[in-house]
Amino acid sequence: MQTKLAFLLAGLAAAATAVAAPLTSATAVHTSPDENAPVITVLKAGTEPVAANEALATSPAGWLPVTLPGPFEGYVQNKDVTKGLDIRVGAQVRQQPKSDAGLLTEIDVGDKTEITGLHGRWTQIKVEKTLTGYIHLGGAPGYMPPIATTPAGTTVAPAPTPAQTPVAPAPVAPTAYGVAAPGQAAPVVGMSGGPSLPRLVQGKFVSTQSAFRPRRPYDWAINDDAGVRYAYLDISKLMLTDQIENYVNHHVVVYGAAKPVPNTKDIVIEVESLQLK
Repeated sequence: MQTKLAFLLAGLAAAATAVAAPLTSATAVHTSPDENAPVITVLKAGTEPVAANEALATSPAGWLPVTLPGPFEGYVQNKDVTKGLDIRVGAQVRQQPKSDAGLLTEIDVGDKTEITGLHGRWTQIKVEKTLTGYIHLGGAPGYMPPIATTPAGTTVAPAPTPAQTPVAPAPVAPTAYGVAAPGQAAPVVGMSGGPSLPRLVQGKFVSTQSAFRPRRPYDWAINDDAGVRYAYLDISKLMLTDQIENYVNHHVVVYGAAKPVPNTKDIVIEVESLQLK
């Protein structure tokens, strides 16, 4: 028994020493000690990972548990958001807004969360918590196994097939459509020949409702940097519309296709996703 205990302690000491060594190349950190598990992040070469000591004893050979401080971006289903805009304890946080995406974590009591976007049936959140990830050493610090999953914090739209309708991609760095010089309205983009393809548009999210003027065709709009309305916003595709008030007078990025408003010179964007800039 003493021999086995000494061997175990020696193994743990070696693992801790390996963790302290700087990584020699970019290294994937998985959600579990499995090369096919989702990747939480990729640590840069030269990083000195912090060992998750509480998980060292249960980690399989060749894997080192490391501590990853938050915050982390992820997605929960709208049903897991309460009317008070809190995220329910036990809610599963996915890496992308789809049910088969990698599971990042689950919400625990005391986790701080912030809603940052709406994506159809999914709500994008930021969660403040520390996660435990796993590095595959491959015999030496810095070994990087093949990565088959997109790291958390990056976004890739799923490739549509002929039998599928393209869906809104998760947020990406926006192209500055709808931005104007001071005192000038932004140009209308992509309206020749009918409705445009979905695109990212950024600007200030505003309400068009007022007791002192007739009701507008849509209750919401996006203004350019000059304060001029760039387009109305049709948010009917967003499932969790009771959160909309949180975006008023904030700069946002919307994704959707633009189309003309009948019998006017205005355009409306059919919003498929909405997030704070």
